[in-house]
Amino acid sequence: MSGKLRDSRWDKNGVIRRLIQDAELPSMVRIRQNFDKTEVADLAAAVRQALRQEKIRQKVLPGMNIAITAGSRGTDRYPEMMRAIVTELKAMGASPFLIPAMGSHGGGTAEGQAGMLESLGITEEAVGAPIRSSMEVVRIGTNTDGYPVYIDRYAAEADGIVVVNRVKPHTNFRGEYESGLMKMMTIGLGKNIGAAICHKLPMDDMPHNVLAFGSAVLQNANVLFGIATVENAVDRIKTVAALSAEEIPEGEKRLQAEAKASMPKIPFDNLDVLVVDRIGKNFSGPGMDPNITGISGNPRLKLKPRVQRRVVLDLSDETHGNGVGIGLADFSTKRAFDKLDLDAMYPNSITSRSLAGGKIPVILGSDELALKAAVYTCGKTADTGIRVVRIPNTLHIAEIEISTALLAEAEQNPQLEILTEPYGWTFDSKGNLF
Repeated sequence: MSGKLRDSRWDKNGVIRRLIQDAELPSMVRIRQNFDKTEVADLAAAVRQALRQEKIRQKVLPGMNIAITAGSRGTDRYPEMMRAIVTELKAMGASPFLIPAMGSHGGGTAEGQAGMLESLGITEEAVGAPIRSSMEVVRIGTNTDGYPVYIDRYAAEADGIVVVNRVKPHTNFRGEYESGLMKMMTIGLGKNIGAAICHKLPMDDMPHNVLAFGSAVLQNANVLFGIATVENAVDRIKTVAALSAEEIPEGEKRLQAEAKASMPKIPFDNLDVLVVDRIGKNFSGPGMDPNITGISGNPRLKLKPRVQRRVVLDLSDETHGNGVGIGLADFSTKRAFDKLDLDAMYPNSITSRSLAGGKIPVILGSDELALKAAVYTCGKTADTGIRVVRIPNTLHIAEIEISTALLAEAEQNPQLEILTEPYGWTFDSKGNLF
């Protein structure tokens, strides 16, 4: 991005400010969604119990070098989870190590992927095992559709592979296989090359392709077992399951059904404006989860809520400039724009062949301008009842803010708790909320 564009004086003639000067932001109320919060309290103990099953223990022999997949998502208690796996494998006499398994994330470089893990707390010191990062892959075979199958070189050379991932609904397709162990073997282990081969196929066929590529990895690589988690609606692990390689295809289908039943959502189907404080790869693969925002890079995926205008205010620090997802917003801010690292962002969009999230929305100089522009272009006012929801990100929506136009509806929902009286928006001297 040119310095000239980044350093330019925004709305230098004040035209935008004059256009939206009469746009009034509605008063807001903070509410809490009372989700089922059942969770695994002692995660290390749950991992130990899962791995000490005979069907799992018999796969691990003393002296084995074992590769453990480490993805790029900000999952619950991620370092604790990985350390517990490492500790148990060491207790069995194995020599485990971690490999970044995240397709083209981290800018598609070995250093970038190691840096992505570090930003999530996954370091050698934290987990007790070395991290071996490479973008080199090895072809291990061909799937049933005739496509070549590749996996990370370190994984291919190991004595065994342990596949670790959270199982959850995907952001761009629906099926029995979405995000989980099978997709980790298909996309994560495949690095740039493997991910690109799968992503060039039609998105609507992705559940089949994940099964085809994942099954080929199970047949042609030494996958010992998988460890899958399911999170509750407040992003805490509720289930830890260890599946032998043979059990993964059927076991994951059951876990996917559980994950879909546990998925949180915004409790209103129709909105005028949705405000997302921060987006990032640590919250969701597409930066902001379409299952929450109601918009996806796949136009055939019909989602709720239905929203007129979406506003993204900032990027998370953990996303390292990868602002993929910002293109699904209608408005954003110069603060977010200035943080974009296109070298991190574009490889992800191009590899996935889903370009919508990598585009640039209307960029305005402050939070206040972006919010007022969204309200103005909806054609509604605070007096006519503009329906606004503000969330911190798409991963944490237990407590959110709603406009007073939604208050009566919220009061009729037994799952919602009203926490405050109505209040106004508070901007600093630069027109920003934070």
